[in-house]
Amino acid sequence: MLTIALNVAAPIITCNVLRDQGWSEFAALLASGAWPVLDSVVHLIWRRRLDEFAVVTLVFLVITAAATLVGPHSVQALLIKDSAITGLFGLLCLATLLAPRPLMFYFGRKFATDGTAASTAWWNDLWQHEGFRRTTRTMTTVWGVAYCLEAAARIALAYVLGAGTVAVLSPILIYGVLGALVLWTMMYSKRARRRGEERAAAATG
Repeated sequence: MLTIALNVAAPIITCNVLRDQGWSEFAALLASGAWPVLDSVVHLIWRRRLDEFAVVTLVFLVITAAATLVGPHSVQALLIKDSAITGLFGLLCLATLLAPRPLMFYFGRKFATDGTAASTAWWNDLWQHEGFRRTTRTMTTVWGVAYCLEAAARIALAYVLGAGTVAVLSPILIYGVLGALVLWTMMYSKRARRRGEERAAAATG
C-alpha cells in the first residue's frame, strides 16, 4: 500500500495540486518525481536493494517532464505527448519480452511479496515453473498491447475531436484502461494460480 501511495497516488496528487497553484507543467512533474525517489531511497536503506518498480516510475516521470519542453505547448500537443508516454510504456512492456524476465515479473514481485529476502527468493524461484513463466509473459503482452492501443486511440482522438473534448476523454481512457487491466490481471492471475495448484495436486496424486 505504501508503494502505491508513493509511486502512483502521491505523484498524481502532487502534480495536480502544484499545477492548480500556478506551477508550470514541467516544474509540477519534476517535483512529483520526488516521491518515487523517496521510495527508492527508503527501500535501498531498508532492504539494501534497489526497487525496480520505483525506478521505472521515476524514469517515466522524468521522460514526461522532458517531453513537456519539446515542441509546441498547445493543449493538443500536450495531449499527444501524454499519449506518447503511455505508448512508450506499452512498447517497454513488449520489449522486455525479449529479456530474460519480462517487466510484469518485477511488478508482480513488488506487489506479491513483502520485500523481505525470503519472500523475494520465493517469488524468484517461481520462475522455474513453465506455467508461471507463461502467465507472466502473457500479462506483460496484454499490458503492452493495451497501452499501445490506448496511446494510438488518444493520439487519433486529439486530431479528430476538439482539444476540450479530448481533455475530458483522456483521463477517462487512462483510468478506464488501467482499471480494466488491473481487474483482468487479478482475475487472470487467480485462474493461473488455481490451474497451477490443480496440476501440482494431480502430480502428487
